[in-house]
Amino acid sequence: MILLITGASHTGKTLLAQRLLEKFKLPYLSIDHLKMGLIRSGQTDLTPLSETDALTRYLWPIVREMIKTAIENNQNLMVEGCYIPSDWQHDFDEHYLPAIRFVCLAMSDNYIDSHFEEIKSHAFDIESRLDDDCTIESLKEDNQEVISKHRETITLIDTDYGETINRLEKELEKALK
Repeated sequence: MILLITGASHTGKTLLAQRLLEKFKLPYLSIDHLKMGLIRSGQTDLTPLSETDALTRYLWPIVREMIKTAIENNQNLMVEGCYIPSDWQHDFDEHYLPAIRFVCLAMSDNYIDSHFEEIKSHAFDIESRLDDDCTIESLKEDNQEVISKHRETITLIDTDYGETINRLEKELEKALK
């Protein structure tokens, strides 16, 4: 099975991937790590500050073909990052799609308003960020953009973050068995 995990900034994509890695021992690809490897090795003129759409156009074809290879080899793979396009399904024919499970995390404006300081306090739980210039406005904007792009496939965090993630983890556990 291929598990794609995407979503807005600060929603816990990397935390969820880490928990699933530890629990199910799934191989894990961080698209951010791939991005930085390609940037640092000089394979692209893009930078970490390039527009998300430009980074997605560059990174997704590579990731897409890695996913196809994993499916063809009957291997599991978890792919995590914000560079998964909203129309990702169009890049796979009916042979590949049954092997892919998609998860997209987003927070409601209400949740962000009620938990902003808590959200910020967890920004460094899994990875060290060079800076975290996240504001309540930028967080809301990013989450609303993700919600509008992935409307029907969102796991919306609206009241209790832990409960939502635990429920999602149980759903994924059933799918992985």
